[in-house]
Amino acid sequence: MPIEYLVRRFIHLLIILLGVSVLVFLMLRLIPGDPAQLLLGEFASPEELAGLRSQLGLDESLFTQYWIYLKDILQGDLGVSIRTNTPVVQEIAVRLMATVELSLAAMLIATCLGVAAGVVSAVRQYSLFDYASMFLALVGVSMPIFWLGLMLIYLLSVKFPILPMMGRLSMGLEVSSLTGLVMVDSLLSGNMAAFVDSLQHLLLPAFTLATIPTAIVARITRSSMLEVQNQDFVRTARAKGLSNLVVVLRHTLRNAFLPVVTVLGLNLGLLLGGAVLTETIFSWPGLGRYVVNSLMARDYAAVQGCILIFAALMVLINLVVDFLYVTLDPRIRVHE
Repeated sequence: MPIEYLVRRFIHLLIILLGVSVLVFLMLRLIPGDPAQLLLGEFASPEELAGLRSQLGLDESLFTQYWIYLKDILQGDLGVSIRTNTPVVQEIAVRLMATVELSLAAMLIATCLGVAAGVVSAVRQYSLFDYASMFLALVGVSMPIFWLGLMLIYLLSVKFPILPMMGRLSMGLEVSSLTGLVMVDSLLSGNMAAFVDSLQHLLLPAFTLATIPTAIVARITRSSMLEVQNQDFVRTARAKGLSNLVVVLRHTLRNAFLPVVTVLGLNLGLLLGGAVLTETIFSWPGLGRYVVNSLMARDYAAVQGCILIFAALMVLINLVVDFLYVTLDPRIRVHE
């Protein structure tokens, strides 16, 4: 990609983050509730409330509060959590990789199952498998995540105790943190017991979170495959005597994969920022659950920091998708 394009996208990233910071800052302060009152309780005296508001900077004007917040961000300081009295950067660092691990696992499931189902449905159009897979895809898109998560917990953790119902790792097991991804760290350290245990803890929330992306990927893959497999170059490949597997994978799927890449990129960004329900149901120690708890406590710094991270990740994922577009289809060129 041209350097000018990367610079332009980086400037766009800064503008987006600035706009997100303004919107989140204002919306949080429109929510009813006083952080000082929540911290000190309903029996706190007016003097105690005034002192804590002054300490937190809540007695300043909105413009002054935002200006202080913006200056701190430019210095890499996202503030201090009023719940834990810990820098928000540290809180996010501890939980971000848990959300990344869950989202990547869900995206892997969605990609494998969705692409496979879409390809087979397109190749065997109007077959029983086609009708069944598209029906299941419709069910997957329509099914509420919280209901599916609770049903999986009941069936696979309570009724038939096969998988653990919550957490990231069983009590008593420890893994040296190298990457922040428990499964990867357990493999790197050779701790196979922790690897198997972390995989068991990951399966239920990852499958729950992957339900909607799997359905979307399957339908998009099928539609794109049906459109491409009627093109002249596919008929030419078949006329050359190439096997059906080569035609489907090398010629049809590769040219049909561009819309799928877009959907995968968008869904990965949504998974990273939208795993709130899944993390809450399965007590997964990620950013989604942390945002919910922080929002209930009116922890402005924590919520603002998390949403900024989510916005930055979303823009970076879109940049990676653009790069993959150029890689998959050399005919696409970035306009300088």
